[in-house]
Amino acid sequence: MIYDVAIIGAGIAGAGVAAELDPRLSVVLIEAEDQPGYHATGRSVAFWDECYGGPGVQPLTSASGPFLAHPDASFAEASFLKPRGVLYLGEEADRVSMQAFLARFSAQGVRLDWLELDAVTAKIPGLYSKWTVGVFGTDCSDIDVSALHQAYLRRARRNEVVTLLKSPVTSIWQTAGVWSLAAGAEQVQSRLIVNASGAWADQIATLAGVTPLGHQPYRRTVAQVRTAPAAPETLPLVIHHGGDFYFKPEPGGRIWLSPHDETPCIAGDVAAEELDVALAIGRLAGVVDWKVAAVERRWAGLRSFAPDRLPVYGHDPANPGFFWCTGQGGFGIQTAPAAAKLCAALIERRAVGGMVDGIDAAKFGPGRFVRLDDV
Repeated sequence: MIYDVAIIGAGIAGAGVAAELDPRLSVVLIEAEDQPGYHATGRSVAFWDECYGGPGVQPLTSASGPFLAHPDASFAEASFLKPRGVLYLGEEADRVSMQAFLARFSAQGVRLDWLELDAVTAKIPGLYSKWTVGVFGTDCSDIDVSALHQAYLRRARRNEVVTLLKSPVTSIWQTAGVWSLAAGAEQVQSRLIVNASGAWADQIATLAGVTPLGHQPYRRTVAQVRTAPAAPETLPLVIHHGGDFYFKPEPGGRIWLSPHDETPCIAGDVAAEELDVALAIGRLAGVVDWKVAAVERRWAGLRSFAPDRLPVYGHDPANPGFFWCTGQGGFGIQTAPAAAKLCAALIERRAVGGMVDGIDAAKFGPGRFVRLDDV
């Protein structure tokens, strides 16, 4: 058969689009691995924070919040969010830039509070006194990534989306407006391709004869450490204003800790490196007087960005049969509901409404890039 839509990649981006498309469309979801979400979605330390990703991403995050907090009963039985709070942490030299940060996001409707030394110290036991200023967001929440991803996959199955696992796409060609894809042992035909392949975005475009946009994959490291004294479970998500670390509590006095690294890499199965774990621990030692009693787990995940670090949603200008749903960086989970709704509307060429009403889709279109075939 010839499908209406073939989606490459079954992580949160591809699963979300598959779930939100009109059930009357025939859709196939193609995944290279033996389980969806193996490389990025399944390794995410996800939280919903309206500031994370920058002002350009914020409208998508804000639009996704109500859905994540109160999903429709037909989609999920419980909220995907657990209140956490976020504290952007800085030294005295960061005061001016952090005040600008506060003003910029407050102007966009984000609820934030300015904290001086005493209030900052009250949020983080054992904090060293050099950390004198903070910006606090009450609304930040942890996201149950697995539950959200599985809910999208369930809805896709209910909509009779066909899912192919262990089916890496190795070649793509187009004849008379129909795409043919060699995917594992299968050959799939479709009128439209949705590129939701994450770090492999430009590789998939090249296979299809579409000009790549310059996506760059990066490795991000996370370690689960146990501290002494035990980190309180009421601790907010703590993010360094300058981007050198973040950490958040886990049960049992543990924290998930990252050096906030972005190491350029090629798309593949990445692993945490000892140097990056040591860097994270060293940075934590400069923040609080806790000791790291044990490193219990370490892992790394992929994130990929377009050149301007905004996501890419839309039909390729040179080949409208190829649709980009890529470049979600480290904010793909918190923006997933809005992204899925927006992409479904664009694919079906209908008006953008509902939770994404008022979002300027053109800001995220692939046509914003000057590419070699345009020069």
